[in-house]
Amino acid sequence: PIYLFWLLVVALSFNWNCWFIPLRIVFPVQELDNLLYFLIVDYTCDICYLLDIFVFQPRLQFIKGGDIVTERKQTKKNYWESAKFRLDAASVIPFDLLYIIFGCKPLFRLNRMLKYGTFFEFNDRLEAVLKRAYIYRVIRTTGYLLFILHLNACVYYWASAYEGIGSTKWVYDGNGNMYLRCYYFAVRTLITIGGLAEPQTLFEILFQLLNYFSGVFVFSSLIGQVKDRKLLESRPYESELLEEMPTKMQLAIAMDVNLAIVSNVELFKGCDNQMIHDLLLKLKSTVYLPGDFVCKKGEIGREMYIIKQGAVQVLGGPDDRKILVTLKAGAVFGEISLLAVGGGNRRTANVVAHGFANLFILDKKSLGEILVHYPDSKKLLTKKAKKLLKDKGKPTAPAVVQKGFTHLIPTKEGTPRLLKNLMSSTSHKPGFRFLNIIKQRRAMEGKSVDNTAKAAADKNDMPLNQGEPEKSENLKAQEPCKQALHSQGGEGKMDNVTSSKTDVQAEGKNKSYIITMSPSAKAGEGEVLTVEVRETENKT
Repeated sequence: PIYLFWLLVVALSFNWNCWFIPLRIVFPVQELDNLLYFLIVDYTCDICYLLDIFVFQPRLQFIKGGDIVTERKQTKKNYWESAKFRLDAASVIPFDLLYIIFGCKPLFRLNRMLKYGTFFEFNDRLEAVLKRAYIYRVIRTTGYLLFILHLNACVYYWASAYEGIGSTKWVYDGNGNMYLRCYYFAVRTLITIGGLAEPQTLFEILFQLLNYFSGVFVFSSLIGQVKDRKLLESRPYESELLEEMPTKMQLAIAMDVNLAIVSNVELFKGCDNQMIHDLLLKLKSTVYLPGDFVCKKGEIGREMYIIKQGAVQVLGGPDDRKILVTLKAGAVFGEISLLAVGGGNRRTANVVAHGFANLFILDKKSLGEILVHYPDSKKLLTKKAKKLLKDKGKPTAPAVVQKGFTHLIPTKEGTPRLLKNLMSSTSHKPGFRFLNIIKQRRAMEGKSVDNTAKAAADKNDMPLNQGEPEKSENLKAQEPCKQALHSQGGEGKMDNVTSSKTDVQAEGKNKSYIITMSPSAKAGEGEVLTVEVRETENKT
C-alpha cells in the first residue's frame, strides 16, 4: 500500500507535466506574476521524480525463477539495467538550465513526459487491488478522451496564432476565455458535431481534414470499447446462472458442456471420475476482454485456469512485454501454483487476454474441499505437479553461436556404437580386431567342414588331401591378407587359412565381408553401418 501511494504521487506529477507543459507552450498563461508558482510546482514534481529514481525503484523487489529477490545489490542492478531506468534518467535531464540563456520556456521541460512508465505501472497495480476494476477503467478511458481534446485545443490555438487571431472566420477570434473557446472547438470538431465556420485557406482546410479523420477514428474506437466493456461486465456469467438451478441439473449441464474440456486436461487424467464431476460444479466461467490481465508476475497463485474459448499470451523478457507463448482453447496454466508444490506458488510471468477469452477458474480452496474425499486422486495430482515442476526447472543447453561460414558446414555425426565395438581392440591398429573376428569365424566353419570331409574320406577310402594341389582364385587372393597378419604380430595361424581352403573345397563357396557406411535416408539419424556377407562360386 505504501508503494502504491507513492506511485500515485509520481503519477500526479506526471499528469501535471502532461497537461500543463503543452498548455504553457501554446497559450500565453505563464506570465511574470504567476511564474513563481509554476516553478514551485515544476521543481516539486522533479523532486518526486528524483526520489523515485534513487530511493524507491532501486529497492523494488523482483521475481527471478519464481523466487522473490530482496537483496539490495541485486534490486539496484535489476533497475539500473532496465529500459525503465533509461527512460527515467532521460526524464530528469535538466534542460531547463537553458532558462538562463533563453528565458523560462516550458518547451525545455518536454522530456518530463518520458516518465509514462510509472503512470501505467500505477494503473496496473491499482486494477489488481480493486474489486470493481472496470469502473476505474471507464474513468481512465474518459481521462484519455479529455486529454486528446486538450491537445487538440492547444493545436487549434497554435494554428489560430499562426494564421492570425481573428484573421478569418475559422480561427479563434480572441473573444472570451481562449482555452474554453478552443476546447469547445476541439470537442465539436473531433466528435464531428458540425456547425463550425468553414475553413478559408489551404492550411485551414488541411488542418480541419486531419481533425475530422482523427476524431472519427479515435472516438469511434474508444467509445465502442467502453460500450463493449459495459455490456460484458454487466452480463451474468454461466456459473451465476447455474447456481440458480438444482444440483442435478447443474451437473447434467456441466457434464454436457464442459466435461470434454476438463477430461482432456493432462493434470486430471487418471483421477476418479466422480472427482471430475464434483470439479465441474466448482469451475467458474469468466470472460476477459482484449488486453486484460489474467494473472500478473509476482502474485501469489491461488487459481488454475482452463481456456474454454479464445487465447491468452504469456509475456516475459526484461520489460515483461515479449510474447513467450500463445495458449489457445484447451490449454491449462497455473496448475503448479494451485497445488503449491515446491514453493512455486508465485506467478513468474504476466498472462493477458489475446482478444476475448472465456476461461474456467478453479481456486485452491474449492480443489482442497474436493480432494478431502478423494485421497488417491490427491496423491496422483501431487505427483504430477512435482513432475511438472521438475520438467519446467530443467536447464536448457546453451545455444552454440556459429561464426563466419561455419553454419554452411554440417556437423559430423558421432560414430555408431556397432562400428565402435568392431574397431575397439587392444592393438594400436583399429582394423586388426575385425580381421581376427573374420578369421576366427572362418576357422570354426573350417573345422566343422574338415571333420565332415575326413569322415567322407574314411568312408570312401579317399585321401583327405586329394584336392590340395588345386587352389581357387579366391584363396590365392587371401594370401596377402595372411602375410599381413603375420607381419603385424597378430595371432593369426596358417591352419585357419587352410581351414578356409578346406571350406572352399568342401562347400564350393567362398564368403567375403563388405562393410559400408552410408547416410541415413531419414534426416537427423546420422549414418548407417552395413555389413554384407557375400557367397560366390569358386572357379575350379
